[in-house]
Amino acid sequence: MQSLFSPFPPMNILPFGGEAILYENLFSNEESDTIYEHLVTTIRWKQEPIKMFGKMVMQPRLTACYGERSVAYSGITMEVQHWTEELLAIKGRVEEKAKMLFNSVLLNYYRDGNDSMGWHRDNERELGAQPVIASVSFGATRKFQLRTYKDKSDLVSVGLTPGSLLLMQGESQQVWEHSLPKTKHAGGRVNLTFRSIV
Repeated sequence: MQSLFSPFPPMNILPFGGEAILYENLFSNEESDTIYEHLVTTIRWKQEPIKMFGKMVMQPRLTACYGERSVAYSGITMEVQHWTEELLAIKGRVEEKAKMLFNSVLLNYYRDGNDSMGWHRDNERELGAQPVIASVSFGATRKFQLRTYKDKSDLVSVGLTPGSLLLMQGESQQVWEHSLPKTKHAGGRVNLTFRSIV
């Protein structure tokens, strides 16, 4: 994959409390379409159970974990798979922008608008005090929301388009929580969150 010049300058979408820098068109539309189809058909997707409000339910999305270290969240430790050639190529493009190396990626496949992600923070101990989370999207554009964790008083919404990168860093995981709400008439979307797990 060759580097692609984006006509849209990166912007921090957070007004305070860390950074969430949006890079639009990190991958071209043609690249994004090809990558999306490849990931949907080749990744070893699973639907994992998760504890919500005291009972176990199936997560409203499919997930997978690839890399050198397994990803753990909400009491789940995911089975880690070896890097694929495609994932390594995506990782290289992301690392070039982030200016750091990642050793794991969590993939989420939102099959349609009924699939979602609830409010949470990526603040697990193994990610460090101020983790860098690099979130890449392919497929349908979906609304991504962030709100202040303690008082819920500030809300930021952005449409994450195919081929975009959202780089969350600094105090973002302490001050803000984020979600991907349900929506009507949405196509499939694959999201990759690259992490450095210690």
